[in-house]
Amino acid sequence: MKISLSIIVLCAAISSLKAQTIGLIEHQSGSLDDGYVLFAPNTSNNTYLIDKCGQLVHVWNSQYKPGQAVYLLEDGTLLRTGNANNTTFNAGGKGGIIEKIDWDGNVIWSYTISDTNQCQHHDIKALPNGNILIIAWEKITNTQAIALGRNPALTPSVLWSEKIIELQPTGTNTGNIVWEWHLTDHLVQDFDATKPSYNSVASNPQLLNINYNASATNSDWIHLNSIDYNASLDQILLSSHNLDEIWIIDHSTTTAQAAGHSGGNSGKGGDLLYRWGNSATYNHTTNAQFFGQHNAHWIPSGLAFENKIMVFNNGLGRTGGNYSTVDIINPPTNGYLYESSLPYLPSTAEWIYNSGNPNNYYAMNISGAQMLSNGNVLMCNGPAGTFTEVDDSGTTVWKYINPVNASGVMTQNSSPTQNSVFRCTFYPSHFSGFSNHILNSGNTIENTNPVTNSCQLLLANQTQVQNSISVFPNPVSDMLNIQLSVSLSDAQLCLTDLSGKTIMKENINPTEAKYTLKTSHLNNGLYLLKISNSQQSQNFKIVVQR
Repeated sequence: MKISLSIIVLCAAISSLKAQTIGLIEHQSGSLDDGYVLFAPNTSNNTYLIDKCGQLVHVWNSQYKPGQAVYLLEDGTLLRTGNANNTTFNAGGKGGIIEKIDWDGNVIWSYTISDTNQCQHHDIKALPNGNILIIAWEKITNTQAIALGRNPALTPSVLWSEKIIELQPTGTNTGNIVWEWHLTDHLVQDFDATKPSYNSVASNPQLLNINYNASATNSDWIHLNSIDYNASLDQILLSSHNLDEIWIIDHSTTTAQAAGHSGGNSGKGGDLLYRWGNSATYNHTTNAQFFGQHNAHWIPSGLAFENKIMVFNNGLGRTGGNYSTVDIINPPTNGYLYESSLPYLPSTAEWIYNSGNPNNYYAMNISGAQMLSNGNVLMCNGPAGTFTEVDDSGTTVWKYINPVNASGVMTQNSSPTQNSVFRCTFYPSHFSGFSNHILNSGNTIENTNPVTNSCQLLLANQTQVQNSISVFPNPVSDMLNIQLSVSLSDAQLCLTDLSGKTIMKENINPTEAKYTLKTSHLNNGLYLLKISNSQQSQNFKIVVQR
């Protein structure tokens, strides 16, 4: 049965549920987008979909822990990476398996990119044509690296380079590689004049200096950790954690053009069209902008800052101290090309959440951020497994802590540990992938102890209140105002505590649109307020706080 998935949030603003340590921590209904949040705990084989009340809506199981990204496709299929436990490429973010899992939990397609020469890692991106862009490490021997211009003193026995492949899924476990790009085709160095890659690094920012950040002890030289695709530009956006830099490359090329320096919409082949975050990589000395960043992506059209680039700037090694920010930059474009003045513009980010606040927010690794349709930003503090939605002033309006760790599902009031999450993603209730499925909110993921969830949702296919009712202020100290846009006839007010004990019950005068409820005699805590008549009812959660 196809149902409308629009959700009406019936709970009032809640400041904080101090009794809770996991699950839903904060929920301010008037500021939230209507939809669901998808996430895959790093230590679990499960992928979860929850509503904004922290209630479980759906769960998918896999044979693998994530490796790392998970997404919902527009047909409702889960696209999930899995950790194949590759022992050659043994670093954070390793994957190796890509799966499609249907709504009923059946693996309908899987593909392996994991052997001694290559391994999928971190992120993937579904394309409009049904193909998948994949980041993969590829092995370069010591001899090959030196032939490419690497300083022998800074060359490990094996060097990991990066490649991007576009895979067309076929059958149940096969695929066709229809396009590929290799970083080793786009290198420069000023160390060894006898090698073909020798040239001025500063004069060739479209190429990557193979000796930048070089180390004889670190094979994982680049460590790409995110990939995104811009369909209107036919370009790919990449994030290099170890170089503190984002890159844009041309996807409109053929594979042969992607291996060279001409062709495609840009005329630049597979060279870097744009890079930003750390100009020292091409021998320019402006201040670094990124510090171990993740989740670089174009903000979709129709949202605030549309078509600009959002990055979760982890802040590891940041000048002035380790703290995280969410940065939005606006690359200057001219069609398919970017301004060639160096260092690449802009000089600073256009918008920064948590700018200059080293004590407020820090996620050392993983993590991500997403712009929402109401102008809020959803952030995932990956190491802490904490999802936070903030409004445009930086105020927290929603907060959820992943209740799943290496031991399984935690119990409420326990200390959240080992509950990291690579990233979380919000999907609005009108998302096409939900259109043929019934989304029923159930219990919370965590075991209650026995803390009552602080939020209630009413699906649009259920009976809805026809009269608009608002209560304020909430949290309340001494006096709660109840505002009715149209007076309810024969209406009754009922206030109970969380045990179900009735604190107050009385009729509301049908001739008045405003009612005042005295709360000065109530103890601090959470209360349930119901306003109803024989045809309809509306429920609120009221926080008394002094």
